[in-house]
Amino acid sequence: MGDEALIGRVLDERYVIGQRIARGGMASVFMATDTRLDRVVAVKVMHSGMGDDRQFTERFVREARSAAKLNHPNVVAVFDQGSDGEITYLVMEYVPGNTLRDVMREECPMPPRRSLALIEQILIALSAAHAAHIIHRDVKPENVLMTPTGEIKVADFGLARAVSAATTATGGTLIGTVSYLAPEIVVNDGADARSDVYACGALLYEMLTGLKPHAGESPIQIAYKHVHEDIAAPSATVSGIPAYLDALVARTTARNRDKRSADAHVMLQQVRQVMRALDAGIADDPELTQDLLPRGPAVIGDGAAGDSEDTRQVVPLAGTGTPTEIVSTLGGFSATDSEATLHWTAQPATSSAAGRQAGMHPMMTPERYKEVKGKQPPGRRGKFLLIGVIVLALLAALIGWYVGIGRYVDTPPLVGMAQAQAVTSAEGEGFKVTFAERKFSETRPLGTVISTNPKPGAKILPQATISAVVSRGKERYDIPKLKGMTIIEATAALEKIHLNVGAKTPKFDEKVAEGDVLGTKLKTGTAVKRSTDVDLYISKGRKPITVVDYSGKTQEVATKALQDAGFKVVVKPAFSDAVKKGVVVSQDPNSGTKFKEAVITLTVSQGPEFIEVPTVLGVKANKATATLEAAGFKVQRLGGGNFSVRAQNPGAGQKARAGDTVTITFVGFG
Repeated sequence: MGDEALIGRVLDERYVIGQRIARGGMASVFMATDTRLDRVVAVKVMHSGMGDDRQFTERFVREARSAAKLNHPNVVAVFDQGSDGEITYLVMEYVPGNTLRDVMREECPMPPRRSLALIEQILIALSAAHAAHIIHRDVKPENVLMTPTGEIKVADFGLARAVSAATTATGGTLIGTVSYLAPEIVVNDGADARSDVYACGALLYEMLTGLKPHAGESPIQIAYKHVHEDIAAPSATVSGIPAYLDALVARTTARNRDKRSADAHVMLQQVRQVMRALDAGIADDPELTQDLLPRGPAVIGDGAAGDSEDTRQVVPLAGTGTPTEIVSTLGGFSATDSEATLHWTAQPATSSAAGRQAGMHPMMTPERYKEVKGKQPPGRRGKFLLIGVIVLALLAALIGWYVGIGRYVDTPPLVGMAQAQAVTSAEGEGFKVTFAERKFSETRPLGTVISTNPKPGAKILPQATISAVVSRGKERYDIPKLKGMTIIEATAALEKIHLNVGAKTPKFDEKVAEGDVLGTKLKTGTAVKRSTDVDLYISKGRKPITVVDYSGKTQEVATKALQDAGFKVVVKPAFSDAVKKGVVVSQDPNSGTKFKEAVITLTVSQGPEFIEVPTVLGVKANKATATLEAAGFKVQRLGGGNFSVRAQNPGAGQKARAGDTVTITFVGFG
């Protein structure tokens, strides 16, 4: 049944199959709906015809059983497994997002810190699996899922096998993705936890360099290289990668599994060691590098798991201090008569072996050996042949020395020199210099050489090109003007120049809006190191001022106090019989809080109000009374009727307070 025919089908009256989201060599994965629990799941369905293969079916079922044992946030959960007619399926957690392959297409080559952070999460998942005696066997970017939040989940334990189960492939079937296959799987399918470590090391190499560990025109060629060739150091492709990170890749991808990290947990601790060194800005740590290098005698060449005594021979060479393999066997491929297959390795001298270190012994295929052995001449002819073999061995040793280290010279010390001086010095010794990049340095002045590749003293061919890194001086960034920015804007402005937001101190400000940046603790324009925390002052907005009531105080005292508090003062005069002249009668407002520059009105007493007494002499009594009352006085009348006023007290033109009594006298004569 084709994948398209499955869409819309309901498996076991429960899982409604939706769109296909992935397809592999054994199965396709569909988004589906679990109608019983009302949730979205991923359903893996074996390809048509696979169900007829008992071994593949058993392997598929084993995936469910193995993965179901793992309950870990970094492992894709397996919910169910079953068969519906001819369809065998597996129900898993649906993880939205992308695969690590998608991320690698966008980001490779990745910075070391980013690469290690991703590998760290993968190793956390594999550590849980290895602790449960489960190996994955097919670690690759396509089997690593990333959620939109950046969380990693390792999927597809379809090739995983419990350590307690048999791990020998049957029928010659090789299972796994060739780019990340450990040599032991290629040779005899003897996978264990260290096979997952190899895959993680190969994956780390690809993230750092953007290149597959081995390239070839066919999967067989790539598999062959995994067995017979070491994975190169990442720094050979990408400059600036520390030696200890190279050592980590070498350790985890050692072809001899005994030299690798024991399992994912051990590799996880080593990865975290390297991350701490990177975070501390350590460019070179010989002790860490040595600690991470593969264990055991280093052999450059064929050393993969699966090499046996009849295909590999190690013979010491005189005069060398490090192991050097000159020619490698084909590791299980027979040599023809025209291809004399030699394989030898130089070893350090020991007192017991000193007498044997003058020779080199070629290793032949068994057929070639029998042919030579059958034609051995007796007597003197045999002696001459022996002498010839010794001479050839010595000649081969000499050639081996030259090919190995004899033709190499030391890389000149250019570190610390100015560019022009470095060029002159290198060219004087026959080398060329290229300035690959410029980097900041806290110790090397601007324009001087920070480092070279190869390093000073390292062996290099005459007339080779030396790649040098030149100092850009100390990495410093000027603190920008941030006043008036929002915190988000200020953060972005700082991050743009590799600075961080530090402590935030709130302060009142009359002009900058509440929540915005008032300024920086360090003066604008101050030069600081990369990643410096820049402390900010954050506006609390306008400062509220408590209003104090100064009623009863003199105008002078009240005005000064209010102005000192930040208010503007307006004085309003008013007459008062009760309050002395110059004293505040009332204040508006007289309580609560106001902001700076708010207006406070003071009503200040002018003392009693005196009014000029109008003249009412000769005026009829009633009219005189009305006139005086209108002027603000009280009236006392002496007399009867409405006769003309003959006298008034106080007299006309005199001053009297409002409300005082004016006495008028009138008699009945007119």
